[in-house]
Amino acid sequence: MTRTLKSIVMLGILPALMGCAAIERLAIPKSELIAADLEQVGTQSAISHQQWDAFLQAYTQLGDDGIVRVNYASVSSGDKQKLEAYIDSLEAQDIGQFTRNAQLAYWINLYNAVTVSVILDHYPVGSIREIRNGLTDLGPWDEKRVVVSGRELSLYDIENGIVRPLWPDEPRSHYALNCAALGCPNLAQTAFTADNIEQRLQEYAVQYVNSPRGVSLAEDGSLTVSKIYSWYRGDFGGSDAAIIQHLRDYAAPDLNKSLEQSSKIDRYEYDWSLNDTSAISEL
Repeated sequence: MTRTLKSIVMLGILPALMGCAAIERLAIPKSELIAADLEQVGTQSAISHQQWDAFLQAYTQLGDDGIVRVNYASVSSGDKQKLEAYIDSLEAQDIGQFTRNAQLAYWINLYNAVTVSVILDHYPVGSIREIRNGLTDLGPWDEKRVVVSGRELSLYDIENGIVRPLWPDEPRSHYALNCAALGCPNLAQTAFTADNIEQRLQEYAVQYVNSPRGVSLAEDGSLTVSKIYSWYRGDFGGSDAAIIQHLRDYAAPDLNKSLEQSSKIDRYEYDWSLNDTSAISEL
């Protein structure tokens, strides 16, 4: 958590501000993590994600509303152990030996698998934000959970210290990293790999932009978008006009035409409810 946000908490006004996407953006850490050992690129491309594939195929479900949910309640102790073994296998990899595409797929799968593991460790919960250590803790993202190349990493580290800095021109990564919330882009139902990463990033960008979780236009023309575009505003161009252009790059024809008339973003929304198969989307 940033010093600025802690100061706000001390003033006792955090509850009134948490709905503001701009204030929430202050909570995103500015990681100092990146080091040479995590920037190395090799020639290998094959990392086994079979255990993650098997878990996703067994426990995820695509709803009629287009949202992928996880059947957390049904995960067996044996399959939870297999999930942990998969995470262990990723920790054991020498990530610098792999290609850029293999590395990006690796980090996305690791982030998503660890997130699911965290939910299972605390289930049942109504939201990932319920998993915290105190009033000033916004969730489970800053706890060190894995060790890669000798470095202890949190979920924040993976997203903000590795994926975003090492792939600064790839905002589509935001459509692949899943934080176990209904408002988030879908959890992929199969693993990312070096071979499918480009196609999948494109697919998930299109999917999210064209869902009401990503973009919604009212009859009066007011534009509501996901808070993701506020939290990571700089990754999408840094201005309303740049974000709208990004959305148009992935929008279906009808939405694209409507966005052509938009000059500003009126609201940001996000549903933090858990992406549980027992949850009911209000979107």
